[in-house]
Amino acid sequence: MEKRQLGNSGIEVSAIGLGTMGMDHAYGPQADRQEMQQLLHRAVELGCNFFDTAVVYGEANEELLGAAFAEMRDSVVIATKFGITGQEIVDDNPQNVLNSQPDSIRQQLEGSLKRLQTDYVNLYYQHRTDPNMEPEAVAQVMKELIAEGKIRAWGLSNASIDYIRRAHAVCPVAAIENQYSMVWREPEEEIFALCEELGISFVAYSPLGNGFLSGKYTKESHFPEGDFRNFMARFKPEVIDRNQKLLELIRGMADQKQATPAQIVLAWELAQKPYIIPIPGTTKLHRLKENLGAAAVTLSPEELAQLNDALARIEIDETHF
Repeated sequence: MEKRQLGNSGIEVSAIGLGTMGMDHAYGPQADRQEMQQLLHRAVELGCNFFDTAVVYGEANEELLGAAFAEMRDSVVIATKFGITGQEIVDDNPQNVLNSQPDSIRQQLEGSLKRLQTDYVNLYYQHRTDPNMEPEAVAQVMKELIAEGKIRAWGLSNASIDYIRRAHAVCPVAAIENQYSMVWREPEEEIFALCEELGISFVAYSPLGNGFLSGKYTKESHFPEGDFRNFMARFKPEVIDRNQKLLELIRGMADQKQATPAQIVLAWELAQKPYIIPIPGTTKLHRLKENLGAAAVTLSPEELAQLNDALARIEIDETHF
């Protein structure tokens, strides 16, 4: 599979990575451990070397990757995260507990290293910024951890432009991880220009719109208990109705290219910018093959322009996503 750079870190990753959150968190019951280890190994066989986890997905998620890759650690690039240390209920709503104090970062990292069965993390993201910590102070800790060999590079998730600039000035940021898809194009407004200016990669989570863009869900679809898509606006019947034009556009291009809708969406994302690395998640082997197969789907400049022109004419109310 084609490789892409993680910023200026010197780390090469597969053009499409694998997000592992759904194996333990947000999409229903925990997936079978043996099956997930087999899926992770199959991903490597198919050319994927980039795997994204976080302790907030459950300690078992990091432990899963640790067990799966113990015998091939240097063949894979593992990204995990710090900064969210738990949740608390505020006015009946769960809120993340944020802590990026230097001592806490080090403690969080040691826990991740133990669960991942490794002595280094390839890419260490600040999962959410801590309002009580200046970006320069966090970046200084990252600089120290890189010098100590405990992490190889670092990144930021859902941080502001100013925060990224200030942090990058102290210790170069290798990657920004934000949501990006055909139904969530907010990064195009400012973040992409910043990535190009500073030489930062963009890792796209939910590139398939939580599966919405695959076209496999209808108004009659039901999700298991514990799956957060039960509460997501993009899966409400009226929203699905409003976005049929988009799904039809994707299906039409898929038919032309003898590909699946999901492959067209991921190929579109890869073609948008050379520094974008989508990390679709799945617990199903046939979906893994489908998603990673998107790297072999090439969109010509004319086809990309056709998609982008059509997207520009389709009204997508992002407030519903």
